[in-house]
Amino acid sequence: MASKIKNPETIGLHGGEYRSDPATTAVAVPIYQTTSYQFKNAETAANLFGLKEFGNIYTRIMNPTCDVLEKRVAALEGGLAAVAVGSGQAASAFCLQNLCQAGDNVVSSTDLYGGTVNLFKNTLSMQGIEVRFADPKDPKNFEKLTDDKTRAYYGESLPNPYLRAFPIKEVADIGRKHSIPLIIDNTAAPVICKPIEHGAAVVMHSLTKYIGGHGTSIGGIIVDGGNFDWVKDPKRQPLMNQPDPSYSGAIWGRDVPKLTGANVAFAIRARVVLLRDLGAPLSPFNAFQIIQGLETVALRMKQHCANAEKVVKFLETQKKVKNVIYPTNHQGEIRERAKRYMKGGYGSLVGMDLGSREAGAKFIDSLKMLYHVANIGDARSLAIHPATTTHSQLNDQQLAEAGVTPGYVRLSIGIEHPDDIIADIKQALAA
Repeated sequence: MASKIKNPETIGLHGGEYRSDPATTAVAVPIYQTTSYQFKNAETAANLFGLKEFGNIYTRIMNPTCDVLEKRVAALEGGLAAVAVGSGQAASAFCLQNLCQAGDNVVSSTDLYGGTVNLFKNTLSMQGIEVRFADPKDPKNFEKLTDDKTRAYYGESLPNPYLRAFPIKEVADIGRKHSIPLIIDNTAAPVICKPIEHGAAVVMHSLTKYIGGHGTSIGGIIVDGGNFDWVKDPKRQPLMNQPDPSYSGAIWGRDVPKLTGANVAFAIRARVVLLRDLGAPLSPFNAFQIIQGLETVALRMKQHCANAEKVVKFLETQKKVKNVIYPTNHQGEIRERAKRYMKGGYGSLVGMDLGSREAGAKFIDSLKMLYHVANIGDARSLAIHPATTTHSQLNDQQLAEAGVTPGYVRLSIGIEHPDDIIADIKQALAA
């Protein structure tokens, strides 16, 4: 369960009830590089497999190193439990597969990471799960696409390239009226955005990005907010209310609270069904690496945000920059959402339009310090020109629909000294 510590700077170091290794008193979290665990006796083994008690069975399902990471991220997000998985993509897939079967649907925001769009439009579609896309500019669009087979709503707290803050409470309130949970991908806004406080039922991260923070390890995580009533409408959430034949008829929404004393049915089902059957665990070594990043994520986010705001102010003075895209550069309600849901900063992602595909590519090739990388959230500053890379297969009209103009460049501002970041951008613009 999540620690009672509330401040993110402290949670990263002390959260999750870990003080030292019980076997050696080591302060650093050990890497438990093992596949299996010795059972105390036959009765204990039977209880573990029968979910009468919880403990380590096999590292595909749980691991002590991953357990510390899970507890700390759950505490960071204000949730009750978490499940670490092999990547952010696995986390996105598991969030939907945990509630949906063939014939069901999810209503998702149109503002999504490109890999998530492909997962939703193609792979999940082939599995019989339909994802309908709603423009989050008006939260009511989610309700318009809802029917009796809708199992979840899905959005990103701070999606790129639009960088429009998602209306978390507005959509969560609509969902709860229909017993539909809101799942939020909070990858781009750890620490500065707390979706569970605004009504989200589940939060996920690509740990590869800001929480890991150093570009060394792939990982993902799912956080159960513990705030959703899974049994209120059994027809709306059948996988939480129908007997599971693979666990002797267990009914997750009913039985998990009885077994654990906590409303963590979403997390438990994701662990003992999806991780068991589909795999995709986080390796203990990657969990260890990501814990190192978690220890400083609160401090890094402050620097990320402060540096990004300075870069935005600089770009707004440059004639060669046609438009600067940043959460607070939107107008009206979209801008107010950023202020409402982001506390302590507006993230490190900055978009700029240089007017043409050629100008965007030339800018990228002229950078000397910023890395040309298809990633975000590293401690170092990164840049990419989507029109010639991640979105190169699209024509100009399709690029516009995706929020990517031909001259769009995405910057992920790191924690270097802001003067050095700006100096490199300045010389690349001059080129």
